[in-house]
Amino acid sequence: MLFDWLIVGAGYSACVMAERLATQLGQRVLIVEQRDHIGGNAYDYYNEHGILVHKYGPHIFHTKSKKVWDYLSQFTEWRHYYHHVLGVLEGKKVPIPFNLNSLHALFPEKYAEKLENLLLENFGFGVKVPILKLRESASGDLTFLADYIYENVFLHYTIKQWGMKPEDLDRGVTGRVPVYISRDDRYFQDPYQAMPKLGYTEMFRRMLAHPNIKVLLNADYREIIKDVKFHRLLCTGPIDTFFDYMYGELPYRSLRFQFDTLDQEHYQEVGTVNYPNDYDITRITEQKYLSGQTSPKTTLVMEYPQAYVPGRNDPYYPILNEESRDRLSLYLKEVEKLNGTVLFAGRLGDYKYYDMDHAVLRALGLFEKEIANSM
Repeated sequence: MLFDWLIVGAGYSACVMAERLATQLGQRVLIVEQRDHIGGNAYDYYNEHGILVHKYGPHIFHTKSKKVWDYLSQFTEWRHYYHHVLGVLEGKKVPIPFNLNSLHALFPEKYAEKLENLLLENFGFGVKVPILKLRESASGDLTFLADYIYENVFLHYTIKQWGMKPEDLDRGVTGRVPVYISRDDRYFQDPYQAMPKLGYTEMFRRMLAHPNIKVLLNADYREIIKDVKFHRLLCTGPIDTFFDYMYGELPYRSLRFQFDTLDQEHYQEVGTVNYPNDYDITRITEQKYLSGQTSPKTTLVMEYPQAYVPGRNDPYYPILNEESRDRLSLYLKEVEKLNGTVLFAGRLGDYKYYDMDHAVLRALGLFEKEIANSM
């Protein structure tokens, strides 16, 4: 069979693009995925206890984009859910991102009120301040607070998560979890926050349920590409792998996940508890909070960050810094030489730290601008 498109990978970007190509243009698509499932890192499944589990760590859907919300709503019903995260600081569990409630939980009331007033005077209410900006602009008592938050919330967590200090990372990464001058304990404030009612995998299955879409699992595209007839290719896998590491490897962080099921209804107070300073883990997520299920048992996932070693573990987070951006620019010049016969998208294909909604927007935009408008 001749395919119009060969798509490498079966995560968000791949599934969105395949769905658009098949339903809007009537094109034939072959998805090639090296794992044994669709959905990429958002893949979920029911374990032996009937609990819906996120295999690759918690994926909480949130977006400001009505376009993304409306698009995905074609393939899933939603269970509205506000994610809450606590961090263990000096033996106390306080809201993360660090906010005014965290402040009052950690410091004597009079001093907490003084610090709160200083934050309000300098930044205003409802403002999200990246920790590095807070440290740079602080003076007096705010310097103490900025240093305290940096040391207890960010520094050791970042070293565990990324293997480097916050100052050595792209500011877009350190700004993802700011200091929030508010009493809103929700982890996200986006207008659309929910979980797919039947899970992410079912949502992806519906996206790909079209006769023009074929899916090949447990397959490396490099081993079959010469045997498949196709016109164009979309790569959502690592861009450096596609070019056989001709400019060297792009750096990533990886993760190891440990699952544990307990004979109790709940283990912790909220969906996720972070451990910025203690233990080798960064966080524990209790899956039932995410799915809304009731069960006498509960399943936890513990995350252990680790170095990425190609062939031994999976790349999860692009390490964005000056060196990696310079190397990426060399690969992007190679992409230009392909004259649109090969497109790249997704966290690995674009080498960008996308949230799920951004991956959807990227794929929709790529389809609309580079494909549909050029037909």
